[in-house]
Amino acid sequence: MASHAYAVVDGENGRFLFGQNEALQLPIASLTKVWTALVVIENSELDEIVHISKEASLAEGSLLYLKEGEQWTVEQLLYGLMLRSGNDAAWALAEHVGGSVEGFVQLMNDKAALFDLKATHFVNPSGLPHEEHLSSAYDMGKMMMLAMRNETFRKIASTVVYADETVHWSNKHKLLGSNGAFAGKTGYTKAAGRTLVTDFLLDNKHFIVVTLNVSNDWEVHRHLAAEVERQYEWVQLLKPRIYRMGLERVRVESEVGLLLRPDEVEQLRYFLQIWPDRSRSTFHVYVGEERVLSRAVQLQ
Repeated sequence: MASHAYAVVDGENGRFLFGQNEALQLPIASLTKVWTALVVIENSELDEIVHISKEASLAEGSLLYLKEGEQWTVEQLLYGLMLRSGNDAAWALAEHVGGSVEGFVQLMNDKAALFDLKATHFVNPSGLPHEEHLSSAYDMGKMMMLAMRNETFRKIASTVVYADETVHWSNKHKLLGSNGAFAGKTGYTKAAGRTLVTDFLLDNKHFIVVTLNVSNDWEVHRHLAAEVERQYEWVQLLKPRIYRMGLERVRVESEVGLLLRPDEVEQLRYFLQIWPDRSRSTFHVYVGEERVLSRAVQLQ
């Protein structure tokens, strides 16, 4: 069985662009913390005080070296989680939000199931090795896409240096701020190897690169970003306005576009689906026989 994988996905809609072994279940190490951070953000306030337990202070691996009895804000620990990959921060946040680490992990898995991330199963909030703690490159790309829709997560994950009166942390993701690399997360364990997710914004192209167990990941991410630049264009399909589609008039509330290769543009097909009671209508986009995008629209 192959032990490495990569995936490149559209950062706006999660469409798979290209990759290798993208659906293979593999350890993802600290890329786990993307989902941990999102679940924390959605279930707490940034100014809440987190009390560091003995168990959190004894966490293993990459650490902020939190001490039992210390008090930190959720916001501080989120920066430590994402920039410095603190396993102790992951543990402390999990206890604070979930009532226990086990309770928090259940929240993580419930959210993964909600978004149909079939290759993903979490056992802990940090990514420490466990034979059942797995995901895939494609699922990880979709998780990053979903997380980046959250304004707070986007701000934290794109921060190169975080400093306040007590800490000064630099982001371990060394591509950030160059070559269109806007946000991301690093990871490493012996079991998983090097793992990396990068959110790229190049001109009007927004895409996500994930590599699992790829040793020269910095260079691979640069190379894959260049491939997207070379092969794909962002194509606007609909603007926010009223359109006539067959006998119907529909309102599109937001811009609709896709990253497409020139040969895919030639294969574009559109289909308007209207429920019998006219309560819902959906605009579908196909490339050949593949449905690549669905967007709810309003009948007028």
